Amino acid sequence: MGGSKSTQQKDQIEDKPWRNFDWGEKEALQRHLENFSERKPDVNVRILVTGQIGAGKSSFINSVNSAFQGKIVCEALVDATVGTSSSFTQRFQTYRICNKNGELPFVFGDIMGLESPSLSGLQVDDVISTILGHVTENCKFQAGKTLTSEDDNYNKNPTVSDQSFCLVYIIAADTVTLADKVLFEKLRLIRHRISDQGIPQVIVMTKVDEACPLVKKDLRKIYTSTKIKKLVDFCSAEVGVPKTCIFPVKTYHDEINTNPDVDVLILKALDQIVDSAARRFQKGFYTLK
Repeated sequence: MGGSKSTQQKDQIEDKPWRNFDWGEKEALQRHLENFSERKPDVNVRILVTGQIGAGKSSFINSVNSAFQGKIVCEALVDATVGTSSSFTQRFQTYRICNKNGELPFVFGDIMGLESPSLSGLQVDDVISTILGHVTENCKFQAGKTLTSEDDNYNKNPTVSDQSFCLVYIIAADTVTLADKVLFEKLRLIRHRISDQGIPQVIVMTKVDEACPLVKKDLRKIYTSTKIKKLVDFCSAEVGVPKTCIFPVKTYHDEINTNPDVDVLILKALDQIVDSAARRFQKGFYTLK
């Protein structure tokens, strides 16, 4: 009954990778991203990160910095509390991505997570306002209360440089199928609203090692894992983001040293994010006020 362990494991592995991936391209990706500032020296690519409570928004930002610097970086504060139901991040904060030589032209905006109850946590209008540059640095969001133009932290006249040019949804692979439907309703509504503005969206699926035991044992099984493939399909169907814009990754959370396999997944996701954001940035000078 239930089949042997070897049969169960075989059922979780695809005969061939469901996505082609070059595990040896870390250095090429890093050079490509680092050279962005040389190709476009006056461009700062602003990227907003939101998503599921506890999915690891801040951990993703820290992992990007860790991949570039070759050491574990913990600039964005992370909550290690298990099973929390509210967002640890309460203020809108921005973080520059740096390599060993200094700052890169990538700026991540980190805001509180989208709690499932419809009247708590960050609201859809707050996300839209932040993307469009209406929210100032260090603005503290209030659960159940949407920021308005009458608030002190509302920027009534944002410039292009205040705006974000890609929205990244952080979703945890180990809990995504258990998420409340209200969360997905919020994500779909945000997607619909910002799609009208032509703002690209990417999903970064974290905690793949917690979702699939085979991936936990060997991260390179990520693109042959049937379970991870099904989770990518699920996210695409629930949120509406194309599967080509969904990137399963592992972030750093208990390591004391970086790992090239973790880094290359992070950098591949960032490469797509930056490419999408940069294209939107160029359009932004002409279409957004």
